[in-house]
Amino acid sequence: MASPKPQPFQARDKLAFLLSLVPYLMDHERVTVAEAAEHFGIPADQIRDAVSLIAVSGLPGETAAYQHDDLFDIDWDAFENDDEIVLTNRVAIDDSPRFSAREAAALIGALQYLSALPEYTDRAAMASLIAKLSRGTAGVPAPLTVAAAEGGDGLSGTIALIRRSVEAGTQLEFDYLNARGEHERRRVDALRVESVDADWYLRGWCHLREAVRTFRIDRISAAVVTDAPIEHRESDVRLPELFEASPDDLEVVIDVEPAALPLLADYVPDGSRSEPYGSLVRTTVRVSHFHGLKRLVASMPGVVTVVEPAEARAAVAEWAAAAVARYDADSAPRAEEPSG
Repeated sequence: MASPKPQPFQARDKLAFLLSLVPYLMDHERVTVAEAAEHFGIPADQIRDAVSLIAVSGLPGETAAYQHDDLFDIDWDAFENDDEIVLTNRVAIDDSPRFSAREAAALIGALQYLSALPEYTDRAAMASLIAKLSRGTAGVPAPLTVAAAEGGDGLSGTIALIRRSVEAGTQLEFDYLNARGEHERRRVDALRVESVDADWYLRGWCHLREAVRTFRIDRISAAVVTDAPIEHRESDVRLPELFEASPDDLEVVIDVEPAALPLLADYVPDGSRSEPYGSLVRTTVRVSHFHGLKRLVASMPGVVTVVEPAEARAAVAEWAAAAVARYDADSAPRAEEPSG
């Protein structure tokens, strides 16, 4: 039985088709008539007729008369010889506001960063959006690549395992070194990965603590993806702030350079007063353990001074002295071995 003959377009259908065809051709840059016909589900001859109509369409300029640049144009050699459609001049649509090259590069970098995180699994959609941003700008975006949590100490490998755990929907098991220097085996439903400066954190439901916990990824070791399905999802639990205060936190008074105070905003508790102290600012920070305080001071050398309590000053001083002693030992000249 012969297939029914395609019905001709009505005026409204033809307009809707043309309004869809132009963005499609702009998005694909070079497409065959057969590919376009398959995409829209119409005969190839209707595609050819529409392209011929587009080629004599446009928007008149200030003189109200059509000039060459006021009309769409196509690569006629490719169209007539190879049955390919390539727009060589675009009007009207290109007059809409477009991202600058710098704006597009910033958005592309942000999308690359997001696509590297385990909880964002639809990377095909992000790749498509990045490609569109690269083409739809007022200039050529600067080449930019955002790497996914690369680093030493197996950090990138751990990130990859977390990604596998999230995509598979199975629990993650690992050894964890907490702030007090204690090792524990944890089983976690991975929920989110976040970074602050150079540090990366895993947010997840800890089956040992039966609550949401935050883990520094560089303290995770011997991680394995299990076969057990996760029991909690991000939509089922409340994720606290990354540095939410705990009743067990320690309060430490410090002096800090005024310009560096905003860098400590995550550590300064709500309601804490910061007062001038000579050329510095005296304020209070909260840390989970003195070990965390050592890292904080080490990240801002010459900028932060611990004032009190005495235990905090002693912990930082001992840590600094041990580091200096190790440096001196490593840099001391070695005695020459006796000749044989």
